[in-house]
Amino acid sequence: MNTRLQRQRPAALLILIGLGTACCAPVGARSLPADLAGCAAVTADRERLACYDRASGRPTAPALDTAPPSAPMTAPAAPLTAGSTQTAAPAPPSMIDNAWGFTPDSSRYTIAFYRPNYLQVARFSSQPNNTPFKQLFDAAQAPDAELDATEARFQISFKARLWSTEDRRFGVWAAYTQQSQWQVYNGELSRPFRENNYMPELIGSFRPGIAFWGWRWELFNIGYTHQSNGRADPISRSWDRLIAEFGVERGNLALLLRTWYRLPEENQDDDNPDIEDYFGYGDITAVYKWRGHSFAFTGRGNLDTGKGAAQFSWTSPPIFGPLRGYIQAFTGYGDSMIDYNWNQNSVGIGVALNDLLDGPEPQE
Repeated sequence: MNTRLQRQRPAALLILIGLGTACCAPVGARSLPADLAGCAAVTADRERLACYDRASGRPTAPALDTAPPSAPMTAPAAPLTAGSTQTAAPAPPSMIDNAWGFTPDSSRYTIAFYRPNYLQVARFSSQPNNTPFKQLFDAAQAPDAELDATEARFQISFKARLWSTEDRRFGVWAAYTQQSQWQVYNGELSRPFRENNYMPELIGSFRPGIAFWGWRWELFNIGYTHQSNGRADPISRSWDRLIAEFGVERGNLALLLRTWYRLPEENQDDDNPDIEDYFGYGDITAVYKWRGHSFAFTGRGNLDTGKGAAQFSWTSPPIFGPLRGYIQAFTGYGDSMIDYNWNQNSVGIGVALNDLLDGPEPQE
């Protein structure tokens, strides 16, 4: 009996193995080739590899951003998101923004330079204007007295902001400019001040912040200006104006355009009724800065009369403390109020504290 069972046990095992092979093998034989054929049709490398993994039952590894062996690995740039702390560096303030305190960190109430503050130790004129002083020379019993062609000139100019909005985009300023011509080398006339011009102003300032054609409209001012030489007849000169100023900027170049309306005076009180024939109704100034140097050009005139003037100035970087080298050249009418109807060429050299577009300091 035992011998018979021993002969039947291997046969039973073979029958079981055969049944298992018959049941299971066809399943794998029917599905695997179909899946592999489908994976082979996938063109993208990463998706095709994942397909083979699924077909073979192998777990799919998470996708890794790897570069080809021939290409060096580089760190991808981190994208900026709403919660990211990475920000771009702020652009430097414009010349006009700096000059008029439009930057948010400027002091709300401040005193700052306005027009250039300078001392010209020597200013030469091609044709000194002796005509207005003839009566004074005669009264002093010095009919042959004459002005020196070389004199000194200095200018003091500052502005104070009286009010501004929190963002500094609107502001109200009071300004004062004084220009003095000093016959310091004229010992025969006791070295007098030939002319002093006084110009107080009240200005409302606004920053439009409009970009167009590569330019930025950064300044719109409107204000009242009084200018006079503070003298009595016959050498009194004065006028009052309403002035609008527009300022645009592109890189290191700024253009300032002014137009004005002269407030009328009674004929018997008007010391210079024809001043607009020589000064015109506006002026334009170009300021260019390069490596600490500042170049400024101003032109004005009256197209109807053909009279006007042009002025060029150069301000160097600081050469001694805050002092900068300064050269100014002028041609035409109106080098000063007393010379509003006098044509001359002049050039001066000296030192300056600031140029036209230096501005307030940031608040502490």
